[in-house]
Amino acid sequence: MEALMLSPMFEEGNNKLNLALDSSALREDRYIITGQAIAVSLVHGGPAPGFFSPTLYSCLVSGKSSVKPVSECASLDDLFHTTEPLQDYQANAGTLNSRTLKTIEERDLLVQDILMFQVVHRVSGEGLKTLGVLDAIQMYPDSFRPLFCHEPSPLTQEGPSKLGKIKAFATGASVIPPVSFSPQPSVEFLHDQSLSPKLCLPMANTCINCLKLPLLDKYEHFRESTDFALGNTQGFGREQLD
Repeated sequence: MEALMLSPMFEEGNNKLNLALDSSALREDRYIITGQAIAVSLVHGGPAPGFFSPTLYSCLVSGKSSVKPVSECASLDDLFHTTEPLQDYQANAGTLNSRTLKTIEERDLLVQDILMFQVVHRVSGEGLKTLGVLDAIQMYPDSFRPLFCHEPSPLTQEGPSKLGKIKAFATGASVIPPVSFSPQPSVEFLHDQSLSPKLCLPMANTCINCLKLPLLDKYEHFRESTDFALGNTQGFGREQLD
């Protein structure tokens, strides 16, 4: 989910993400694949996206078209009157700031922008139809909203931040999945650490969500080895765990 969030298929808007037009992603069906990945993750208890803007989620639920009223405007006043209720939709489509309406001739350019956004939106929605997820979203929008629009509170203090790093180190997941972990996380202790330098460092088996901790004589040594392991572990699309 983190890789999807950072991809050029999404762009920031009001502290959440909206769909962006990436022509190469459109040609390579990556919008469909993204929808499929989200659907499969939700069905199998994996992480939810959590980064959709409320407007993007509303468009996903309603699937309403806004092109016809705009294309039928005959004057600039009509165009202003028609587009005013659509400002959230235009913001999601990326046309609110980039397409300033000064003449009626710009109506057709606005229509083209909205049409292109609807193509991207519809293609992404096709992927979410996998396993019946889109139908379930449209049937129970309030139940699914926290999964698409919720963003976990950042862990800022030293204690909670360290716990968050340990969770990612042990399970490979930066957030708790909607149906929790399976199997439940566990802790094992490494004995006879003097036999191998590797046993002086924490280890993990993310396939079974198991954290393995060394038994050291001093807490300072344990803390240093833990900090080193968490700060230098690479994997799961992360260069480092800051």
